[in-house]
Amino acid sequence: MMLREKSVSIDDRLAQLVSVLFHPLLMPVYGLLIIFTCPALYGYLPFQVKKIILFIVIINNVLIPLMMITYFRFRNLISTWTIGNRKERILPLVTTTMFYAFTVYLIYRFHIPLFIKSFIICAAALVLAVTIVNFWFRISLHATACGAITALVMVLSFRMQISLTWMLIVVILVSGLVMSSRLWLKAHTPSEIWAGFLLGSAGSLLYLGFV
Repeated sequence: MMLREKSVSIDDRLAQLVSVLFHPLLMPVYGLLIIFTCPALYGYLPFQVKKIILFIVIINNVLIPLMMITYFRFRNLISTWTIGNRKERILPLVTTTMFYAFTVYLIYRFHIPLFIKSFIICAAALVLAVTIVNFWFRISLHATACGAITALVMVLSFRMQISLTWMLIVVILVSGLVMSSRLWLKAHTPSEIWAGFLLGSAGSLLYLGFV
């Protein structure tokens, strides 16, 4: 019995670790790293340009939202750090959407490939879409981000006419691991998980595939 409890505890910890490592706030950063390291035209941007773009996204869309969540928690505007309550998610999501809009404004001032700008716009649009859906349905943010990254690799492979098979396999396996972790933690139902993945993948395929 003790071994069973210990095993479940370890599984819970691993699922929590996966959820943190692939938190939705981090996924745009991972997406940019995929674009920048991809053996295609976008990978040959000057290092200084890549660094500035990553810096803007990390500050606006990772660090500031994290600080805002901390502020909301200490002001008791949200009851838990994971923000499991659908209504409590509204304020953090609206705030995050505003910072994404600011990121889009800043990125568009740079002379960089349109595809990179479109990726940032797509991320902002998905955050806005999730915010709107969240008024009625607690869609999975983790799954939405996973769907968007999976679609990104597929679009890159198609547009650049290069084989990204291994990268796509890795992304699909990670997406499966993340979504399974959310189910294991009972953070979402299967319908909330699949709705998020379909929104992220379909939205990204439709937008990035036609820019």
